[in-house]
Amino acid sequence: MLELREVSKRFGTHLALAGVSLQLGRGVTGALLGISGSGKSTVLRLLLGLIEPDAGEVYVSGERVGRENVRALRLRIGYVAQDGGLFAHLSAFDNVALMARHLRRPEAPLRERIAMLRELVRLPAAALARYPIELSGGERQRVSLMRALALDPDVLLLDEPLAALDPITRADLQQDLREIFRSLSKTVLLVTHDLREAAFLSEFVALMRQGAIVQQGRFSDLLHQPADDFVRRFVAAQSSLPPPAGSAP
Repeated sequence: MLELREVSKRFGTHLALAGVSLQLGRGVTGALLGISGSGKSTVLRLLLGLIEPDAGEVYVSGERVGRENVRALRLRIGYVAQDGGLFAHLSAFDNVALMARHLRRPEAPLRERIAMLRELVRLPAAALARYPIELSGGERQRVSLMRALALDPDVLLLDEPLAALDPITRADLQQDLREIFRSLSKTVLLVTHDLREAAFLSEFVALMRQGAIVQQGRFSDLLHQPADDFVRRFVAAQSSLPPPAGSAP
């Protein structure tokens, strides 16, 4: 469903990605890990078609991403930004409905889908009438997730969606996200700094450093068979506590 083939990208003199290859199959939840500036968000921007690679190829749902099809492919991708990305002048309901209304989707089925999504993400019904400033951080992220799922996309991309939340809200949303990912069976790529979060939510992890993937596979591969000293140090830096119960083996 998602694939990068030897992709490189520069921004001026900065090499953001250096020959990155990555594959994520249908229905799989994967996580991109790494310190700030390692290239994680650049990968998401390439998959969304917001930027073009300098070299290599990017595929979504078996189609190579290019100028001729990027708009159509974006409609098959749901995206959740770190801060939620909600429009302040719109209610939660109108934020969720925005793209469907832009595409002139029928109103009655849209309202039915929003009602279903509200139950799925466990958002209080009254919250739909509120504006983003009136919502808690956790509620804003739930609304952002609803908006990402509104068009029933094939793929879901999340760029550190829980990073700004307090620990209790973050733990609650982690649990909910895992159940949502499992129930929907969509292809999900999650960007996070948090190794334990990746282990809890994902079946596949890829650790990045300086624009390259240094190791990818199961969480247990990073834990028990680190590829190099950087992988060991990254794991050790976050291993003062064990992974959450139920995380990937």
